[in-house]
Amino acid sequence: MGTFEAFTLFLVMLPLAAMPSSSVALVVTRSVFFGRASGVVSALGIVAGDLIFVAMALVGVSVLAEWLGALFSVAKYCGGIYLIWLGVGILKSKSSLEFQLASTSKSSYLSDFVAGLFLTLGDVKAILFYASLFPALIDMKQVGLGEVVAISVITIVTVGGVKLIYAIFASRIVESLRHRVSSDLPRKLGGTLMIGCGSVLVTKA
Repeated sequence: MGTFEAFTLFLVMLPLAAMPSSSVALVVTRSVFFGRASGVVSALGIVAGDLIFVAMALVGVSVLAEWLGALFSVAKYCGGIYLIWLGVGILKSKSSLEFQLASTSKSSYLSDFVAGLFLTLGDVKAILFYASLFPALIDMKQVGLGEVVAISVITIVTVGGVKLIYAIFASRIVESLRHRVSSDLPRKLGGTLMIGCGSVLVTKA
């Protein structure tokens, strides 16, 4: 995976990580009610879940490429259509999200981490997203340590970085997140980039 492909992956994942979502709500809630450290640990759990999906997608798609051979082009075509469908769905979705923040009496770092981890693992669509996106940017028949490290770093920086920012500044943004939050820019950017990646994957299939 070259610099251009890595930068493209970064541009796709960053606005998607910044969009108001259940994971953002979790990080903000933990930060506000239990302290900044709880929000940070929850963010670490979310990143851990994403890294698990990344590993599953890389291994699964690589094996699929070896098994199917020429038929892998069909799989790539389907993956491209899936990415385009996701992108269109994001562009057509509401530009805001209603957050319902609830308080409990106490929390622990373990529960914070587990909450973030299982919230992410509960979103099975994530592995489909990664499995569809990677073939557009990587030669899946030649996935090496370099690609694994690069994708892992990009995931940590985008998903983890954005969630950490939410955790650190939660006290300042919680009031706006408690109501409907405008997310037009990351929504439109993420949707457009996803459609672009899907189109590239279909073209390469």
